[in-house]
This record gives sequence, structure tokens and C-alpha cells, in this order.
Amino acid sequence: QVQLVESGGGLVQAGGSLRLSCAASGRTFSRYIMGWFRQAPGKEREFVAALSWYGEATYNADSVKGRFTISRDNAKNTVYLQMNTLKPEDTAVYYCAADLKAVRTWPPEYWGQGTQVTVSS
Repeated sequence: QVQLVESGGGLVQAGGSLRLSCAASGRTFSRYIMGWFRQAPGKEREFVAALSWYGEATYNADSVKGRFTISRDNAKNTVYLQMNTLKPEDTAVYYCAADLKAVRTWPPEYWGQGTQVTVSS
């Protein structure tokens, strides 16, 4: 069983940065692929980024590649999403996700409660 708790969301102006954190419980954190999804008002939930236990990262190229960076600290059971050059269209609830096989489609094996990111223009 894995429990995920996100933090770091908030209100930021366009062009600004935020770093989301996701703290995971469970002793087998390092085995999981970790990632992020987001859901904007009135839109479907979409994949943002994922990171394997050995450091291979994938991104939603159309939306965030080049601006967002995913990283993890296995010693702290934490995954991060550094978001730079934020745009109003990045406004969404961001969900942390964990899965032993893949983090690409919803639903993953485990997910958090979400954290709100609002980007003002």
C-alpha cells in the first residue's frame, strides 16, 4: 500500500515558478514509477510527467516539455515537479501518481488528493 500526499500548490503569476512535492508512504517507494497528472476545470485529466526508479523521465511534450522537470529523492520517499515559465493554461489540480508498471494513463495504481495550481495572467 502506498499513500501519496501532495504539497506546494498555490497562486502564481504567469512566467513564475512553483515546485510541487509528493511525499509517499511505504518502504517500497523506490520500486514505483512516480508521476503527475493534472485536471483543469471542464477538461479531462491529462498526463504531465513520469519518472522511473532508475531515472528515466517522460513528459507530455505538447504541454510541458522544456518547462517542467520531474525528479525524485528515494531516500526521502518524495517526488517533485519543478514548474517554470508557468502559463494560465497550466492552471489545474495536480495529482501525484504511483504505479509499479507505468504512469501514463488514468487511473494509476495509487494517487494523491491533489493540489491546486492557479496561474494568473
